[in-house]
Amino acid sequence: METNDPNAINELLANLQEAGAILDEETSIAEPARPKRDLLHMMRKIPVKLTLEVGAAGISLEDLLAIEENSVIELDTLAGDPLVIKVNGTAIGRAEVVVTGENYGLKVVELSGLDLDTLGQ
Repeated sequence: METNDPNAINELLANLQEAGAILDEETSIAEPARPKRDLLHMMRKIPVKLTLEVGAAGISLEDLLAIEENSVIELDTLAGDPLVIKVNGTAIGRAEVVVTGENYGLKVVELSGLDLDTLGQ
C-alpha cells in the first residue's frame, strides 16, 4: 500500500472503523457496565418490626373512657391458641409465647407467605 495514496488510507481507516478499532466523532466510548446489584441480597438487610399480637377487642368510646386500673377487657383470642406473628403489621404466621432467660420469646408454630426468595423473580 502506498502511504501517500488517499484511497488506500481511506479504505484502511474504513476497515479499522468497521472492526471497531477506530471510533468516529459520533460514537462515544461506552461506560463500563456497573455490576448487577443483587436486589434480594440487599432486601434481606432491611430492618423490619416483628410483633406478636395477643388479640383484639372492639369496644365503644364509652367503654374506653370507663377503663381504669384493674379493668379487664376480653380479647377475641381463646386462651391457649397460637398468637399472630406480624412483620410491619402484616400477619405471617402463628406462634406461642415462651420464656427465654429473663425475656419473653415466641415459638413459631405456623408460617404462611414468608418467602423472600420469590421476591427476586
